[in-house]
Parts: sequence; structure tokens; C-alpha cells
Amino acid sequence: MSAAVLLPVLAPLIEKLIAHIPDPQGRERAKAEAEATLLELLGQQQQGQVEINKVEAANAHLFVAGWRPFIGWVCGVALGYTYIVAPFWAWVLTVWYPEVSLPTLPSDNLFELVLAMLGLGGLRTFEKLKGVSR
Repeated sequence: MSAAVLLPVLAPLIEKLIAHIPDPQGRERAKAEAEATLLELLGQQQQGQVEINKVEAANAHLFVAGWRPFIGWVCGVALGYTYIVAPFWAWVLTVWYPEVSLPTLPSDNLFELVLAMLGLGGLRTFEKLKGVSR
């Protein structure tokens, strides 16, 4: 289980425990040590995720390294269908075959996914500009 998931649960409990320390200096010291420990745990977790990402990206196998591009292509196709193909074919079908209707895609979460992918793409561009990428 991730330290980031436990942080909202553990932080109030740790603060309550620290509040029961009678010495004010000891209370501040314990609070600083607890914060440092939690930050260290989060840093270790993030570093672990970075290492996993490096291994995934270095793998030449499509099913390991290709999931991010796959999601990008799926988002692009879904957006293209939703805003270009479906309106055009809806118009064509309305003119020649009014009894036929096209299926609609639920696009509620599509924008969240596309924006997340564009954010990742923005970071990738930043890496390329800085010369850090391969």
C-alpha cells in the first residue's frame, strides 16, 4: 500500500499522539521527525515509481512500453469520432437514411484522460527541450 494513500489517515493520528507529549520542545522535535519520516517515505515511493517507469520505457516489447502510446491513439480516435466522424455521418444519415442513427460514445471521462495525456506530453516536450530525454 502506498504511503501517499495512508498519509491523510496517518497525519491526524500522528498529530494527536504528538499533542500528548508534555514537553513543548519534545513535541516540536517529534513533529519535525514525523514530518521528515513521512517526506522520506513519499520520496522513496516516488523514486520507486520513477525506476519502474524507466524499466517500462526501456523495454522494446509493445505490451510493456506501448501502453501510453496506445492510450494516446485511443483518445485521438475517440475525439476524432466524437467531433468529426459522428457529426458528418449523422448529417449524411439524416439526409439519406433518417431512420438510422449512429452510436454515441460517452465522452465525459474522455476529456479527463486526454488532458492527462496532454499534460504528460507537455512534460515530455519539456524533457526534450532540456536535452534530458533519449
